[in-house]
Amino acid sequence: MKIKQISILAALSALFTVSCSNDDGGVTMEEEQDAKGAYEDGILITNEGPFNNGTGTVTYISNDSLLVEDEIFNLENNEDLGNIVQSIAFDDELAYIVVNNSHKIHVVNRNTFKSEAVIDEGLLNPRYMTIANGKGYVTNWGETADETDDFVAIIDLTTNTVSKPIPTELGPEAITSNTDFVYVAHQGAFGQNNKVSVIDTSTDTVLSTLVVGDFPNSMQWDTAGNLWVLSSGAPEYTGTETNGTLTKISTFDNSIAQTFDFETTQHPGDLSVEDDIFYFGMSNAVYSFSSDSDALPTEAYISDVSFYSMTVNDGKLYGTDAKDYASKGDLYIYDLTSKELTNTIPVGIIPGGIYFN
Repeated sequence: MKIKQISILAALSALFTVSCSNDDGGVTMEEEQDAKGAYEDGILITNEGPFNNGTGTVTYISNDSLLVEDEIFNLENNEDLGNIVQSIAFDDELAYIVVNNSHKIHVVNRNTFKSEAVIDEGLLNPRYMTIANGKGYVTNWGETADETDDFVAIIDLTTNTVSKPIPTELGPEAITSNTDFVYVAHQGAFGQNNKVSVIDTSTDTVLSTLVVGDFPNSMQWDTAGNLWVLSSGAPEYTGTETNGTLTKISTFDNSIAQTFDFETTQHPGDLSVEDDIFYFGMSNAVYSFSSDSDALPTEAYISDVSFYSMTVNDGKLYGTDAKDYASKGDLYIYDLTSKELTNTIPVGIIPGGIYFN
């Protein structure tokens, strides 16, 4: 997809070509934009791409949604990312693009998307990454037919190499961290699990393992430093359907402080948070939940919506539509106050991750 701009932007660009120059030898507007990078201050969408063939991509969208650029990694580096683009993690000026089926991580400048390095050894079906204590931690499924070889890879961020693996429970997926610990949700890969591992970043060992609900799929922090884990529960097709749960973990002593149980047929996903208000998707709707609530919501916050992935940021709800998983998808933007759809933006094939640069 080529750059899309409304005609007035093109006209303004031409108008200011001369006026932006500085006769005093200062920095021009164009030079300032180049220095910052073309992809600073915008939204990045990871598009998984066709399963087992082709390549995934990253789409850039400016904050005002007037500029959309697809396949920005290829545009800047003249090469493809690989199959499947799973997620992005950030550390200062760098972005780490995790590519699942290609077993590698592309390291790029987050604002220019120029390649800095490729980590392609020591990874096996990598999924998600977090940065803690000056190191990267990446969940890996290992060989998907083997339920005993899953691990978290530790990345040396100076050399961009895997320094060691940490063997873990089955199916490490979502990962997050605070100053001292890394938390890993074990969804189960192609199996089933209900654990959260706690890794001590000073020793890089698993300190403890907590039991949460079946299929933990997402984790978020509240402003008090507590970690909340959303589990979808086992779906009906597994043969033993179980309810979803929302679990609060006290990171003071890494213990379970509170658990909220959904109904057996309710299977929530995509936990996100803003100002201690949590949002999640369930049953073709979005629900909201305050961190100080004593019960789960019973009424939808936004009805008649279903997303492949979703998150909230700066008063807006962002949700993706993967359509038929072969055609290019869409990004939907809702105003959280009015609950109205404000924009629909075409993106890449199977848009799975939404990030803010």
